[in-house]
Amino acid sequence: MMLLRLGILVAGLLLIGAIYFFGRPRKPGQGRRMPRETRAEAADEPTLAEQLEREIGAEPAIAQPELDLAPRERPAPPHSELGRRVSEEFDKIVTVYLAARAGRKLHGPDIVVAAEKAGLVYGHMGVFHRLIENHPERGPIFSVANIMKPGSFDMANIQALETPALAFFLTLPAPISALDAWETMLPTAQRMAELLDGVVLDDQRNALGRQRIAHIRDEMRAYDRQREAPPLTRPTRW
Repeated sequence: MMLLRLGILVAGLLLIGAIYFFGRPRKPGQGRRMPRETRAEAADEPTLAEQLEREIGAEPAIAQPELDLAPRERPAPPHSELGRRVSEEFDKIVTVYLAARAGRKLHGPDIVVAAEKAGLVYGHMGVFHRLIENHPERGPIFSVANIMKPGSFDMANIQALETPALAFFLTLPAPISALDAWETMLPTAQRMAELLDGVVLDDQRNALGRQRIAHIRDEMRAYDRQREAPPLTRPTRW
């Protein structure tokens, strides 16, 4: 149990750390390929990083009422429940990033258009989600956040939004199998990278190559097999 909790904590900290990695200012001589950004702190609402920290904690508070909205609808209001997770339990986070090319930025209006073309909807926590068609009440297959604090997309100021990268993340168990969730998230990230002229990076912020993709597929298959395996039972004592 301790190893499982440690693994979940490490995965979450990697995602949270990436938000700070991409979002912090560039220092002289560092040679960062991401440009310096202007960041605004959220005054009233908790940041996405803080929400993720709570979800990674011992008692994540995630719930979702039933919804009757179809995928690819118009953007939802900031406090929409669309895309909220159904179950409070999860044990793994899988993350990839869509980064702008060196010296460039991703712009808010372009992100919204690319997200819509890729089949994402705007909803819970002010981020984008991929839902199961005709079954949004089952929760998100994966979600897409702004790598800059607070992590959300403010639609009221979307014209001015600029960011060096987006974070694609799925929490397992998902409403579909882990492998199917990965096979849904990967091409979506690749499609949006094509539309935004960006590059897809792995959770270590390296170019996502074939070997890494194959490794993640193997991890997802192993995860699915583990969840399908019957629980071990103790032998009966006579």
